[in-house]
Order: sequence, then structure tokens, then C-alpha cells
Amino acid sequence: MSEQIKRIKRELKYKGTILEFYQDTMEINGSHTALWDFIKHKGAAAVVPVTKDGKILMVRQYRNALDRYTLEIPAGALDAEDEPGIVCAGRELEEETGYRCENLEWLLTLRTTVAFCNERIEVYVARNLIPSKQHLDEDEFIDLEAFTIEELKEKIFSGEIEDGKTVSSLLAYAAKYT
Repeated sequence: MSEQIKRIKRELKYKGTILEFYQDTMEINGSHTALWDFIKHKGAAAVVPVTKDGKILMVRQYRNALDRYTLEIPAGALDAEDEPGIVCAGRELEEETGYRCENLEWLLTLRTTVAFCNERIEVYVARNLIPSKQHLDEDEFIDLEAFTIEELKEKIFSGEIEDGKTVSSLLAYAAKYT
């Protein structure tokens, strides 16, 4: 790389529940500075829950940023930055679907928006689902639906499913298991 890039200052602008917004002052090639945005995220985990008949459980929920309902795989933020992704994935599986799994299998790791955010999502596959009970947060309203992987691929390629973690996770699952 011809340019040398060095952070010379990071200033916290806003601290939210799961995000921290920073303004970084960067020195470029020793000759000038630039201001870059940085969003720190504590991390998340997600799960592709597969039923005995091979269908995938999906959650339909309202997303404020889009002002509409979306169809996604179950997911959620880590309780703390050092929480293992597999622990979070298991918790989110039970909370959002009402099923648990004793043997989650790692599928992939995602970095959602590397240009300005460090968010990392560990994605797991859950099979041999054990009926349990949903434990939704007070502000969470989720409809649970089951689809074949072919139905979900159609929804991806028609534009109905746009969520990045869901698209990449489902396509990775299809490539690995079908």
C-alpha cells in the first residue's frame, strides 16, 4: 500500500445501547488529515434453525430503520463484548422461536459494514430442535414462519429478503448442506 494511514485521534460522539459513534482523525501519508466515521458494535450472533422436515424457521418482525416488517433468521446482540457467539445464538434461538438446540454448528462469520463499523456476527446452524418456550423482549413482536430453502432463495432473488445476515447465511447454508 503506497499510503500510510494512521489514526491520531478518536472522539466519542454518542453512546447508545449497542452502538458507539466515533469521529476519527486520520493522518494520510504523513501529509494531510481526514475525518472518518466509526461505529463500534458489541457484536451479535444469528442462527439458521432447521426443522425435522428440513424447513427453516424464520422470524418476521418490524424494523424501525426501514419502517416495515422484514423476514430474517433469528439473531440478536451479544449481552457483552466477550460473550461467546454460540451462547448468544442459543439464547436468541429460544427467545425468538421457542425452540432450543443442544448442538449448534458454526456456519460463518460476517462483518456487516466494514467501511465504517466493526460489527461481527457469528452464524450457527441448529438442527434437532427441542420445543421450548418463546421469551420475547417487551418491545419484540415476532411471527414465526417455516420455509424450504428453495422458497427462501426465491424470496432472496425476488428482493423480498434484503437483510444482509439473512441473505448470506441462507445462501451459505444452501451451498454447504443442499
